[in-house]
Amino acid sequence: MSRLSLLLCRAAAALILLCLFSLTVAADDGETQACADGALNFGFYAFFDPVSYSADADPDSEGFHQHLGYEADLLTALEAMEGAGLRFVRHPIAAFDEIWLASATPQYDIVGGGITILDSRRRDAAGEERVAFTSGHIIFRQSLLARAEDGEGLSGYEELSSELRVGALVSTTGEGRLLELTGYIDENGVLAAGVKVDTPGGALTADGSADYVITPAGESPGLAERTGLRPPIETMPQVVYLGGEQGESELIAALHDKTIDAFARGDLGNQAAAHASEGALVVAVRDDKIEYGGFSLDINAAELAACLDDKINWLTDDRRIGFEDWVEQPMVFMGRAQMWNARNEPEE
Repeated sequence: MSRLSLLLCRAAAALILLCLFSLTVAADDGETQACADGALNFGFYAFFDPVSYSADADPDSEGFHQHLGYEADLLTALEAMEGAGLRFVRHPIAAFDEIWLASATPQYDIVGGGITILDSRRRDAAGEERVAFTSGHIIFRQSLLARAEDGEGLSGYEELSSELRVGALVSTTGEGRLLELTGYIDENGVLAAGVKVDTPGGALTADGSADYVITPAGESPGLAERTGLRPPIETMPQVVYLGGEQGESELIAALHDKTIDAFARGDLGNQAAAHASEGALVVAVRDDKIEYGGFSLDINAAELAACLDDKINWLTDDRRIGFEDWVEQPMVFMGRAQMWNARNEPEE
């Protein structure tokens, strides 16, 4: 190849790279497509402090409709992203049980509130796929909250015995991991043979079959109103469920008054409760398993989900910014939204 030919080839290659770069910049600086044409109804769980909660726990108060917490600030930042076309009308939801399926109803477009993304939660009781989840925006781990005087003697789930009473919330990942780690259920949620399930109608005894199943997505008929589980062997704890819409508050109160010995729940909530107790409660045990939380949408809202993912991933810097960063700087997501807006401002 002659020197002239070589120079021409290099020039052509440089021109191709320049064109590709120009196309990339143009795509990056182009108009942002709006995610929605109008306001979206967002249902949020009202009692998961500090992730998602109402300003006032009284359902009859005006503050009950005011959304606070990590997810509330994330939504506000989404609304601030120019061109995204996002506006949320927020509605508190008092009950967590199957809250993720509410986005498949006409009442809500999106639902959140510290919902762990699980494949089993995409389906209803009939097994029909009803909802999809956005990109995970928060990391969840499970833990055991205990009284400070008992915390040092409780360093692992394997140390729980039938003498101990552990509180849990029905149909949560906290309950699911507790039951899995202590041998109450297998990988499919089937209860071990001999487990006694206390219900308002009397005790039921699991026979080890698929007729007795408890998972974070639901349970077998007849087990939804369970009030407690009693183990068949001494190396498993008793499990206690307290009724009422504010189950977390009731279980923390029960921990203080020694009605229960530990509370199995997400680590973020347990950390907040330990901090609020001013030393009376401690996070005694942490699970090693990491899961992600996200928002649920109707299965047919694929375009909205993809558009939300694009914006959520920007705000979280593809999961490099999360809950701990928000705790240190509550305006972290709004700062990212401002960066988005500056990036998309037209050049003069």
